[in-house]
Amino acid sequence: MTPDGGLPRIPNALRSRLVSLRRAIHENPELSLQESATAERLAAALRELGITDVQRVASTGLVARLPGRNPRAPRVAIRGDIDALPIQEATGLPFASKTPGAMHACGHDVHAAWAVGAAALLRDSPAQGDVLVVLQPAEEIGRGALAILESGALDGVEAIFGGHVDRRFEVGQVVADEGPLAASADMFEIELIGGGAHAARPHEARDPIVAMAAVITALQTIVARRLNPATPGVVTIGAMNAGSAPNVIPDRARAAGTVRAVEPESRALMLAELERIATSVAHAHGVDAKVSIERGTPPIVNPAEATSWARRAAGAVVGSKNVVPLGFLNMAAEDFAHYMERIPGCFLRIGAREAGGAFIPAHAPTFYAAEESIFVGAAVLAECARTASSELEG
Repeated sequence: MTPDGGLPRIPNALRSRLVSLRRAIHENPELSLQESATAERLAAALRELGITDVQRVASTGLVARLPGRNPRAPRVAIRGDIDALPIQEATGLPFASKTPGAMHACGHDVHAAWAVGAAALLRDSPAQGDVLVVLQPAEEIGRGALAILESGALDGVEAIFGGHVDRRFEVGQVVADEGPLAASADMFEIELIGGGAHAARPHEARDPIVAMAAVITALQTIVARRLNPATPGVVTIGAMNAGSAPNVIPDRARAAGTVRAVEPESRALMLAELERIATSVAHAHGVDAKVSIERGTPPIVNPAEATSWARRAAGAVVGSKNVVPLGFLNMAAEDFAHYMERIPGCFLRIGAREAGGAFIPAHAPTFYAAEESIFVGAAVLAECARTASSELEG
């Protein structure tokens, strides 16, 4: 919505292009690091719009440069991610996935389309400085943002903005909150090594299953007793396996899970406690422990200054009354956080529920985003780039 209550004023020809692009991407989803055809489709869409300064980066990613009014003005960036998930689609949409076992269940088809739309809007109404439009692969596995950064494509960028569709909010609503917006996502595996025996003679074993049960229970004290109650955190076991027969005590048991935090200090504390507790409880039960931790994406914490620019930009597009609070703490992760470790910026949530529509969670086989969210995302991100570029130029 614009301040007078309508959707962003985007030319009908561009609207049609973006809808067709979104549907083509949705019909032909590609998983993380396999987005070659998607990248080619997006590069072609940019060329058709007269945007020719497009580089292939990070294997299946793209970065398009939109010249600014002043070549010496600070450079900013906006990002849309492009990969799909390994989920069988069940939306019943006329443009549903044609690829068995893959679908855009997180809205990256829309993110890709609105990034192209933002590029078109910045072509027609440039920012003060150059804007880099990033079409990023591999967000779902947390590797794409790092690959883009390591390519050097964003060297010298002074602010970055991105967004995510969200069916908790209607089309035309935008969330641009200061502070924590997404959690870190670290994965772990615990292997306990004991000694196997007959199930009828447990005294002859060093039972890793009983020990693992104690470990899993003890891990829940990390959040309950080690973390400040005012600080959010999650420790979840998502997988556990041991043994192959009911009358055999195995010699090994494995468990795997995730740790989520919204600040670096609590993240470090929980990971350290995970290793300490698993090792200590295992020792108390007479078994050995191997703990491996795979550090994933850091938390997203939107800083005050860049968030104020994003709020002003969103208000200019949808009206200040439609810039709404998130209203809950999101403990899911988003690899946009890697950019924000190096570049100030703001990550937004863009309403994607049609009027009267139901909430559908992301990563569900029935998830889809209303098409008009493409236009809101394109207009808001383009305006974020213009606002930040002007503010940075001073």
